[in-house]
Amino acid sequence: MKRKYQDTARVKRAQLQALRKEFEVLHMKIGESVDDYFGRTLIIANKMRIHEEKMDDVVIIEKILRSMTSKYDYVVYSIEESNDLDTLSIDEPPKQSFGTRTKNQPACGR
Repeated sequence: MKRKYQDTARVKRAQLQALRKEFEVLHMKIGESVDDYFGRTLIIANKMRIHEEKMDDVVIIEKILRSMTSKYDYVVYSIEESNDLDTLSIDEPPKQSFGTRTKNQPACGR
């Protein structure tokens, strides 16, 4: 029984290490939408949390902001300057700042 637990713990640790690496090297792809990038990032972060990684929202938000394509540099700078990143929630990311909209939200001027 003890051996089985040790093997399971090793597998979990290895999976978490792989997820940490994936999170570290994660960057927005050229042409990728903001929604898709947020989604990819949250999937990895949630898998890490499932494996008992302690990860605050601010860590995820900072990762997203620093790994956006240069197309969004001015928006990232604006978000960092006008918000306290420690108080932002990943449940309500500042997507409006990136010019994205939900499916039911009309485009401006239409």
